Amino acid sequence: MNSLHPTVLRVADTQWQAVEDDRVVGCGDTSQRPDGRLFISIDAWHETVFDRIAHAMLADLPAPLYTVVDEDDHEAASAWERAGFTFARREWGCRVPTDPYITGLGAVPLPDGVTIVPAGEAEEGPLRALDRVVRDEVEAAAGWHTMPAEVLPRPAGTTVIDPSRYAVAQHAGQYVGLIRVASLLRQPRIGLVAVRADHHRRGIARALLAHTLGSLHRAGKASAWAEVDESNAAATALFEGIGARRAGSTVELVRR
Repeated sequence: MNSLHPTVLRVADTQWQAVEDDRVVGCGDTSQRPDGRLFISIDAWHETVFDRIAHAMLADLPAPLYTVVDEDDHEAASAWERAGFTFARREWGCRVPTDPYITGLGAVPLPDGVTIVPAGEAEEGPLRALDRVVRDEVEAAAGWHTMPAEVLPRPAGTTVIDPSRYAVAQHAGQYVGLIRVASLLRQPRIGLVAVRADHHRRGIARALLAHTLGSLHRAGKASAWAEVDESNAAATALFEGIGARRAGSTVELVRR
């Protein structure tokens, strides 16, 4: 690039482009999470281009704004700090073994009266109702922003995109817990484990993990991936208790 003075244009409601000599040299976009927070991202090789895109986006968008960076990517973190973003929270990426001899989940009994409905067999209506309940409960307590980032595009107001990804725990004819797994090519991702508040401390989350990890192990998957907010002591204890190991971290930044 001969000069460092690209023109930044807003080319769509959620997209900006930096143009230099009729070439796109950087871009930025936004995405709104189901909890209503607006996240922005910028793809640019040179810090001057990054700064110009950031300046244009911040002028157009209402605060607060959020972004996520790999904690080891110091260059990206510095760029966002120049734009006025500060630390909000940290999320640990964990590699979770599936072998029951490692997890200790091979002989985990189901809690009294609880059955597991395998992935792909849950009824969609009750599943969506349970998802809504646990979201409301989390939001009223720690806040949904402490849950693993959800990056799949989804229609407004929709939180369950693919019901076949969910296994659920059922008690007395009602769905009381759920686990969501994305079957990615390299490593499955556990996107969510949640249990209704009135069924906490009964071992339902462990039972859901035992069922899911056991299924993955039988399918030839040696490990799965999960993200845990560092402030979530219960989730940290749950995953560390089955042999999960930290393998990276991301930092959420905010500009208020």
